Amino acid sequence: MIKHIWIYFTKVKLGTPPKEFNLQIDTGSELTWVSSKSCPSCPRSSRFGIELSHYDVAASSTSKVIPCSDKSCTAITLGDATRCSIDGQYCGYVMKYLDESATSGFYVADTFHFESVSSNSTTLNASAGILFGVSTYRSGMLAETETAVDGIFGFGKQKLSVLSQLYYKGITPRVFSHCLKGGGTGGGVFVLGEVLAPGMVYTPLVPWQPHYSVHLENIVINGKLLPVDPKTFTPSADYATVLDTGTTFSYFVSEAYDLFVGAVSNNPFPILRTLVLLLYFSYVHWTFICRLFPLVSLNFAGGASLSLKPEEYLFLSNVMQQDGTTWCIGFQKAQGQTILGDLVLKDKIFVYDLVRQRIGWVKYDCSSSVNISVPNDDFFYLKQSSSGSSSRGLLVQLLTVAIVTLFFSV
Repeated sequence: MIKHIWIYFTKVKLGTPPKEFNLQIDTGSELTWVSSKSCPSCPRSSRFGIELSHYDVAASSTSKVIPCSDKSCTAITLGDATRCSIDGQYCGYVMKYLDESATSGFYVADTFHFESVSSNSTTLNASAGILFGVSTYRSGMLAETETAVDGIFGFGKQKLSVLSQLYYKGITPRVFSHCLKGGGTGGGVFVLGEVLAPGMVYTPLVPWQPHYSVHLENIVINGKLLPVDPKTFTPSADYATVLDTGTTFSYFVSEAYDLFVGAVSNNPFPILRTLVLLLYFSYVHWTFICRLFPLVSLNFAGGASLSLKPEEYLFLSNVMQQDGTTWCIGFQKAQGQTILGDLVLKDKIFVYDLVRQRIGWVKYDCSSSVNISVPNDDFFYLKQSSSGSSSRGLLVQLLTVAIVTLFFSV
């Protein structure tokens, strides 16, 4: 089996003196965490060509280990993922992800360093104390050298996320944006603030869902409505359509997935097509990919539509076959939720607006400059990189993409 993975990560400075960490940006989870110096299962090298860092509580003069008696521990809303050590000295956590990988450790409070700009364009170095996890154990993909980074930068919807913590301190607004650049080089921008672009469409957030959930109403393929029961996509306690930058591919619930694969592969030139289902992926051999596969439209509440060309729901494998290039359908089958991952989110500006309770998007060249809305209040905007793609040269965090193809025997 071939598993093709890419992730978007950025540099984050923590502690005193500041130490740099490469963290994957994840809108699907709220917990930010870094590897501990004393973690035996944490990778010591990475196939991505980055030098891995490990957090040392004793090396930072501003670090504070959170005990179970601290009100911060009792306020953490990770449910039974929050644990206490036997002696009560450590407020601990256990975090499991969609791919069955997991991490556990303890919470600390320490200084997060960034550059900021106020509404009058004054620039200064700034810092804020944030709560994050220190991982003493990693398993699954998180423990593998091939996909190793220093941890996760949690930008989920709940109050433990970096966005929420900085907002409640009066440092940032409750809106952020990203533009994930596709292609082999990757990259992009990440903004704590609202990116403006012509043609932006919006759909409401589902307010009572814990993630960035929206209401997918239907799927149209080459102008034809996919015959999925509309109730399949209706948000409920058991179902959601979630935007998740921490997921490489995308997922449809089984009721939609089988119809989707059938409609995509049912083209007018079947003699040119070989469709082989291999475990999690559908492998499609094709030469004229853009001409022979249909346009897909995901239609959301409020009239917003997300149009996907073949290259936006298929990805090119580096495995060559005698009868042509191997293209892979980047959707997998899932139970309980539809997830839109990086394959769908790339090459578009996405705005997560928790003030107006909406998500917006528009197709965009993510290597171009971006226009950022600056409000007339005293909020500060986070900027993690000393140079950026913004026309202001500020407010923008540069992203890096790491791509790896893993081979597994089955």
